[in-house]
Amino acid sequence: MERDLLTVYYSNRVHGISFAHRSELHKAKRIVVKLGSAVVTRGDECGLALGRLASIVEQVAMLQNQGREMIIVTSGAVAFGKQRLRHEILLSQSVRQALHSGNGQHKEMEEKNRNLSVPVLEARACAAAGQSGLMALYEAMFTQYSTCTAQVLVTNLDFHDDEKRQNLNSTLQELLRMNIVPIINTNDAVVPPPEPNSDLQGVISIKDNDSLAARLAVEMKADLLIALSDVEGLYNSPPGTDDAKFIDIFYPGDQQSITYGTKSRVGIGGMEAKVKAALWALQGGTSVVIANGTNPKVTGHVINDIVEGKKVGTFFSEIKPAGPSVEEQTEMARRSGRILASLKPAQRGEIICRLAELLTERKDEILAANKMDMEIAVSAGRLPSAMLKRLSLSLAKLNSLAMGLRQIAVAAQEIVGRVVRRTRLAHGLELEQVTVPIGVLLVIFEARPDCLPQVSALAIASGNALLLKGGKEAVNTNCVLHQLTREALSLHGVRDAIQMVSTREEVEDLCRLDKLIDLIIPRGSSQLVQDIQRAAKGIPVLGHSEGICHVYVDADANVDKVIKIVRDSKCDYPAACNAMETLLIHRDILRTPMFDQIIEMLRKEKVRIHSGPRFASYLTFSPSEARSLRTEYGDLECCLEVVDGAQEAVEHIHKYGSSHTDVIITENKETAEQFLKQLDSACVFWNTSSRFADGYRFGLGAEVGISTARIHARGPVGIEGLLTTKWVLRGDGHTVADFSESGRMKYLHENLPVEQDLTGQRGNI
Repeated sequence: MERDLLTVYYSNRVHGISFAHRSELHKAKRIVVKLGSAVVTRGDECGLALGRLASIVEQVAMLQNQGREMIIVTSGAVAFGKQRLRHEILLSQSVRQALHSGNGQHKEMEEKNRNLSVPVLEARACAAAGQSGLMALYEAMFTQYSTCTAQVLVTNLDFHDDEKRQNLNSTLQELLRMNIVPIINTNDAVVPPPEPNSDLQGVISIKDNDSLAARLAVEMKADLLIALSDVEGLYNSPPGTDDAKFIDIFYPGDQQSITYGTKSRVGIGGMEAKVKAALWALQGGTSVVIANGTNPKVTGHVINDIVEGKKVGTFFSEIKPAGPSVEEQTEMARRSGRILASLKPAQRGEIICRLAELLTERKDEILAANKMDMEIAVSAGRLPSAMLKRLSLSLAKLNSLAMGLRQIAVAAQEIVGRVVRRTRLAHGLELEQVTVPIGVLLVIFEARPDCLPQVSALAIASGNALLLKGGKEAVNTNCVLHQLTREALSLHGVRDAIQMVSTREEVEDLCRLDKLIDLIIPRGSSQLVQDIQRAAKGIPVLGHSEGICHVYVDADANVDKVIKIVRDSKCDYPAACNAMETLLIHRDILRTPMFDQIIEMLRKEKVRIHSGPRFASYLTFSPSEARSLRTEYGDLECCLEVVDGAQEAVEHIHKYGSSHTDVIITENKETAEQFLKQLDSACVFWNTSSRFADGYRFGLGAEVGISTARIHARGPVGIEGLLTTKWVLRGDGHTVADFSESGRMKYLHENLPVEQDLTGQRGNI
């Protein structure tokens, strides 16, 4: 299927226009992979890096078998030949010395063998000796994947002579037609040394394998050129130097902002040669990515990642977006966020109150944008009813949001810079633990635009910078709400502290910005949260993957409370993560009037019941059996299961729940307290609806999400969950030496009263 889709796309694509975005690279059918000398050779420059080469061959073969046309431009003949010739020379010298040595000179011969020196080997001779071995190695590796290869050696003349160039093109086209991978290298055995500044007008000379790969890619009208080297990609200055920044996307015209370093440890090219070759190929209609092919952590999938559009290496694009890149947005947010954190609490509160006012003042603008999103979503017919409900905004929702924001504004008065602990370490040496913002937050949310002002207000109150990545379903609503947020931030000159990521960045790519983002908060489906938790390698994720909430009806439950609580927990908002998904019933309640009333209420509310295995065993004709007891339905559906008592209910929840919110309904206080004590969930309730698990209902004003994590914040996460602490030590010339055995001072470690500075001045330290 994938092969057919690629064929259709390739037949329709007009060559000469490169891909504008990484997300389009999966459409590439004809791909040139250039393997630099540093990728192919070992660190000692004698011999090949076999493991690395094998993983690259596997990726190329897999792409070839998908229906793509793969071409390899390879280095390595010189290194392979150097290894071979070195071995032959050492063997030859050893044999000659053995022939000229008598029996009495045995020890002297051994000493000479240890001191044998290898003469400097001429590169062309090494290439002649290594070409056949290199090709045999490639052929053996590709055979493992039932892929045929062919060797093609070229020189500069093959491109400058029209007849030879046409013959080369024809040969390569025929090899690709027969599903053969051409493996191309310069014929280094006969090629003359490169001449500086010998490029013809409009034509790149074949000085190295970078220029060879670029020339071939354009000549063969390739969609993509992947140049693998020993660096992650392009930096604005040599990697390892101070302030060197990685360049994710490089545009023509950016050359002046680059300072190039030395060339690769092997080979004759350098980064400057790679950039020049890449830009030439880009001008010819071939997209280019320069990436690291030597990193053992990524080598096994680097080519596949590039083709899938992941943020790997430096992508060369001719189309420069109008706005800043996501990296630039993050840096802008961090700079502005630091100013936000230094504001007085009252000033941060003023910003939040202004945002609350704007939600009601500009309600018509917001609702008009939301209506547009709703119409598009309904006409597309892709969103389930639960997500459509989340997408929809109303005047009542906006008023409720404004009220929640005002609560947050009040809480913001004494949150950042609050002294948690104060200790006198010694006379004149006092230590404080003070609350501070986490830094830069990334909040990724799906079709729920009400999340934007809530999270923005919490970030402002806690002094955090914020990146927002909303679902495309709410793009118009999010745009208006973000504009209002920036307008409110302008009140105190921190407009850039909250950024909306509107570029084509994939969520997985955002999760890799571990040097820029301090915390990721996903708001959406369990699948979204799970995907982000997998993708975020070096950034902590605050959230829950599922909301499998239980309500347990005990034998001592009051029937009126049961009906009210079960109805509210399931039917108030079935799509919410705190809605009931499993109803546990004490076995003594079966076939009682209470049980009949529960079933009748669920029937009237049109709740579809899925029976658990034990409940099904009690019935002759049972409802459809639940496919899994670990299911988040998110709709008017629930599982019903029978347990022997509160202890078994706790064990069931621990086994099948998600540690989100679980409820017991009983009039027996002892049973309830045991349930509350034993159950290990973020929220545990007695005789109340699971729907109370919410930041606004908890009096937090709003929440950034509900966390089921075991560290930091747990349950509904409000302002407190967006703070960390720092230690502030004030002294007067103290040194550690003062506290040594012969020193003049002693530690006191005296706990001092925590006095808050509500003016906010202490929070600015």
